[in-house]
Amino acid sequence: MSNNAPRKKKANAKGATKKQSLLRSLPSVSHLLEHEEVRSWLESLPRTSVVTSVQAAVHATRRAILAGEQTEPIAIEELVELAEEELMERSTPSLRPVINATGIVLHTGLGRAPLCDAAIEAIVEAAAGYCSLEYDLKTGARGRRTDHIEELLTTITGAEAATVVNNNAAATLLILHTFAQGKQVIVSRGQLIEIGGSFRLPDIMGASGAILREVGTTNRTRLSDFQGAIDDQTAMLFRAHPSNYRVIGFTEDVEMDALAELAHKHKLIAVDDLGSGALFDLSRYGLPEEPSVERSLSGGADLVCFSGDKLLGGPQCGIIVGRPNLIEQIDTSPLMRTYRVDKMTLLALDATLRCYLDPEHAAQNVPTLSMLRATTEELAVLATRLSELLKAALPSEQFYVGSDFGYAGGGSMPGQEIQTVVVQWRPSSASTEEMADALRDGDIPVIARVRDDTLCFDLRTLREQDFEPLVASITAAVWDEEAADASQDDVGIEE
Repeated sequence: MSNNAPRKKKANAKGATKKQSLLRSLPSVSHLLEHEEVRSWLESLPRTSVVTSVQAAVHATRRAILAGEQTEPIAIEELVELAEEELMERSTPSLRPVINATGIVLHTGLGRAPLCDAAIEAIVEAAAGYCSLEYDLKTGARGRRTDHIEELLTTITGAEAATVVNNNAAATLLILHTFAQGKQVIVSRGQLIEIGGSFRLPDIMGASGAILREVGTTNRTRLSDFQGAIDDQTAMLFRAHPSNYRVIGFTEDVEMDALAELAHKHKLIAVDDLGSGALFDLSRYGLPEEPSVERSLSGGADLVCFSGDKLLGGPQCGIIVGRPNLIEQIDTSPLMRTYRVDKMTLLALDATLRCYLDPEHAAQNVPTLSMLRATTEELAVLATRLSELLKAALPSEQFYVGSDFGYAGGGSMPGQEIQTVVVQWRPSSASTEEMADALRDGDIPVIARVRDDTLCFDLRTLREQDFEPLVASITAAVWDEEAADASQDDVGIEE
């Protein structure tokens, strides 16, 4: 032991000396900032981002030296490359465009409804400058921002008045707070919904100051249940569309016309929270029937609220339509300012609603509707085209067209499967899960679904303009995997 101890000390000292030498050889941050390539970054990127990235590269190398992982001097080009990787990571936003190949049209995680071309053009044009958001061009006085879309909404839905807030949850809370604070609101027990993000109707009731009175059972509620619960504390009869589930079998529910008649008999307000809010009958396109705004209003609802970014296919917002005196009270509520929408939302909503002046035009030009109404025959043609492109790019991989089913998503058409067409791929060089991860990590992330150990690219949510970047992403993922395998093989040979 005594003979080995001096040798160990000498080895430790030698190792420490080498680490110190490597640390001293590291160029300073200021020296790296003078590198020609780094100077070019400074011309187009914020200086703080560049400096931080260079510092991170130097610190990472220093840690590697101290840990014994970096045992040779590092070239300045290698440090610049490390800094570039760091800079690219820092410069890439986490909120990015993705390719939705899941077949879920209103995918909440992917931003729900893609906007129509007219809405995008309106946003781009107005975002670059000023617009008449709250300015009356005729009088020169201050205007009301929701005036821009009220006439469109009343024309399309048949309502007498309308307003807009930032989402349908806000619309629900605002209605309850305005008309039922401290008073009783009667709801069927089968409609006490919970949707994504832990939105629970009973919690919204509590937050609004209204008092929830649930009646009936989970699967059967009758008009007599509502009648028996009405007392002098009741302010509202409320119906909520079960947007993300279905109750089937031995069921019974109260239609809006009967509920509204009962409410008006007792001088109460009848409210219909439709959630998805279809603006016309979608069954004409072979789609599952959804409650429409017009039908609720004609059934006697005093107020109807629904989302702008679901079946309507517009931007995220909550729309309230109904009686003018009630809409006026909502607009003048102290809470209204906290829920109001910005100019981008109003511009996109305005452009989307103009499509609905002709329902057939909307069905063809609002992406949500055009995706939902696409036939399997139309999708099969696109699937064949995509499959051929993939086979040409990756002849060693197997792609084939198959049938499957998807969903509307976003709480719309709950539980209803929609037949669709997919291109399926069983990767040859990696597992399906590994390739799914690689596609999400690409320059343009691709979100696909895994079924039966294959990756499925659903043509219902893919657009033709997605084909080229999709093929490029899949090709890059395969090549990266093959390169990694080759690298592993080389290491094995050397060993």
